[in-house]
Amino acid sequence: MKQLRLPSVKCACVWHILQTGLIITFLAALAPVSGFTQQTPAAGATAAPQSFPLTDIAAISVAGGKAEPAEYLGRKAVRLTSPSEDSDIFAYVNGSAIQDGIIEVELAVKITTPPGVRMPGFTGIAFRARSDGSHYDMFYLRPRNAVADDQAMRNHSLQYVAKPGYDWYPLRRQWPWIYESWADLKPETWTHVKIELHGRSARLFLNGSDSPSLVVNGLKGEDLSGGVALWGYPGEESYFCNLRVTPQKSLSIRNGGEAAGIWRVTFASDYGKFQGTVELHREGKTISGAWSGDFGKDLNVSGTWRDGYVELTFMGNWQEDANATPVPAAATLAGWIDGDSAAGRMKVEGRADGQWTAVRQTSVPMRK
Repeated sequence: MKQLRLPSVKCACVWHILQTGLIITFLAALAPVSGFTQQTPAAGATAAPQSFPLTDIAAISVAGGKAEPAEYLGRKAVRLTSPSEDSDIFAYVNGSAIQDGIIEVELAVKITTPPGVRMPGFTGIAFRARSDGSHYDMFYLRPRNAVADDQAMRNHSLQYVAKPGYDWYPLRRQWPWIYESWADLKPETWTHVKIELHGRSARLFLNGSDSPSLVVNGLKGEDLSGGVALWGYPGEESYFCNLRVTPQKSLSIRNGGEAAGIWRVTFASDYGKFQGTVELHREGKTISGAWSGDFGKDLNVSGTWRDGYVELTFMGNWQEDANATPVPAAATLAGWIDGDSAAGRMKVEGRADGQWTAVRQTSVPMRK
C-alpha cells in the first residue's frame, strides 16, 4: 500500500522532591532574531484593512506549484495545485502585511488522489510570512480527519506549524494535542476561517463561531510581522477566495530578549504548582547555568541557543508523595522572554502539563 507523505510544514496534589533523579528539559524561546530586520509598524500605528477577492492570480506569487483562477461550488477563487508529489504549494499574497489583527478567508479542498489512498486534505493560511516562504507561522486544516472513525485521527483535524524548525511531526511528538485539535469540518465544502493575532498568541475560528477551535500561546515563528500566504498540498486542489487582512494596534513587544540572568520560574501544572530559580549564562549558541528549587539544588544546566530559542536540560528529582521512591522523568519548557518577564508551556513527561511564567531577578552578563 502506498505510504502517504504527510505535509512538511499539539489534581490538587503536592510533589515532594528529593535527591537527584529527574531529567528536566527547557525549550525556552528567548527571542532575539539575528540576521533579519523586520518591517514592524511603529508602536501604536494601525494600517488600513486590506481586501483580496482572489478571483484571479494578479496578487499571487507561487512557489512549488501552480496558481490559477477557477470556480468551485459556485464561487470564483484561486486554485492551488502541485504536479510534484514532493512539493507543497506556497502562494504569497503580494502587498499583504500584518503583525497583530485579524485574517479572514474562505477556503476549500478537493481530494484528487486515487481511491484507497488516505488523504486528509491539507489546506491552510500562513501569516507573518516572508515572501520567499522561508519563515512563517501557519494554521492548516485536514477536513477528512474530522470525520474519521479513529478518534486519534479526529484530533488531528487542525494543525499549527511554524517554519523553519516546527513542522507537525516534532510538535506532535514533543507536545501531543497542544498544537492541533478536532473541529467540525466537512470535506470538499467551503469553510470560513478567521485568525486573530495578538502578540505571541493566535486563535483560529471556523465558520463564524465565537469560540476558537485552536489556541496557540507562544507562537514559534521568528518574525513578529510579515505577509499572508495560501498553502496547499500535492494530491488535491486547494481553493481560496475573499481574503481580508485587518491590522490592529500591535502589542509593544520585540524580539531580542536575553537568556542570561537569574530567573524565578513558576510552573502552574494540572498536578500542582512548582517553583525554582535558574541562573543562565550564554556564550554564543551555548547555554550553561544552575537550577535550584522544587526539583533540587544547584543542578547543572546545559543547552543551546538558536536565534533566541534555547533548549536546556538539567537533572533533578521527582517524588509523588513522602512514601514514594523518587523516579526520573523528563520535563520540557517552551516560551518567550519579553524584557524581564517570560511565559510559555511546560510538561513533565507522562505526569503533568501546564503553563509557566518567569520574572528576571538580576541580569548576568553574556559571556564573550
